[in-house]
Amino acid sequence: MPITKTAKRALRSSRRKQNINTLISTKLDAAIRIAKKGRSKNNILRAISLTDRAVKSKIIHKNKAARIKSSLSKLLPKSKSNYSKTKPTKSKRSKASKKKK
Repeated sequence: MPITKTAKRALRSSRRKQNINTLISTKLDAAIRIAKKGRSKNNILRAISLTDRAVKSKIIHKNKAARIKSSLSKLLPKSKSNYSKTKPTKSKRSKASKKKK
């Protein structure tokens, strides 16, 4: 047990942080499980969002989050692209050359 005042304060803050971290990590695990089981777009996007939040609060490493997001994005249904695949053409300018006398 902590003896000094600062050690007692540090213990209180670390317990508070531990509770928040476990809450976020359990929500993340549940969201990932639901997303992989249900495979609906909303569930997958919610799980991806929770992984980003977990990285922001330094609960999981960014590489682990990248792996999780990659596996979840593979579950997303493929949608058709809305843009055309034609390349834009460049405008051709005619150069007028002037001769110096």
